[in-house]
Amino acid sequence: MIPSSLSDQHAFSPAGFRALVERSLSRRQGDGVEPSDFDLNPEMAPSHLDPDTLAAARPAAVLIPAIARETVTLLFTQRTAHLAAHAGQIAFPGGKTEPHDPDALATALREAREEIGLDAGLVTPLGTLDRYLTGTGFRITPVIGLVDPDFKLTLDANEVADAFEVPLPFLMDPDNYQRHSRTIGGHERHFYAVPFGNRFIWGATAGILRNMRQRLFTS
Repeated sequence: MIPSSLSDQHAFSPAGFRALVERSLSRRQGDGVEPSDFDLNPEMAPSHLDPDTLAAARPAAVLIPAIARETVTLLFTQRTAHLAAHAGQIAFPGGKTEPHDPDALATALREAREEIGLDAGLVTPLGTLDRYLTGTGFRITPVIGLVDPDFKLTLDANEVADAFEVPLPFLMDPDNYQRHSRTIGGHERHFYAVPFGNRFIWGATAGILRNMRQRLFTS
């Protein structure tokens, strides 16, 4: 649901989206619980997600590139099919935090430059969403950045097979979220998914999107 103080058109325009993000993320999340891959798979979670468990997770960050078109879009990547992990999956540009990264923003911008050649000078950081814990032990900080629409990309052919945009109104519509399951490693795993045409956005990326929708449009 869109906040009553904003029309649909304004909420999804670059100026309206920026104002919405900055206002929404200035408020603390109600229950302080971070989203994770375990939300739909509680039987797979560590016995308790206490501060020590979260602190032991490996830090990572992704950039959520919000392209400042007349109607804002989000930019995604599709990983190459030969990768050892998450081959062919749809993701935001990002990766693990390196020792020389001063913060999550630096990680997100560095990874976006390395993976898709996005110039950090064209990105205006707007804020960070709640960290997301993956089943593989990463604690991801999603950074929302407003991107000048005149950007040009150079994809790292070893990691990224494609990059594409999805309109933000589609991604913020709760009716477009589905629950799926598949057998992974001999166990049935449940996850959120957001199909878009022939693209299938699922797993941690869909979980981060769902948290974004909740923070911006239901808080």
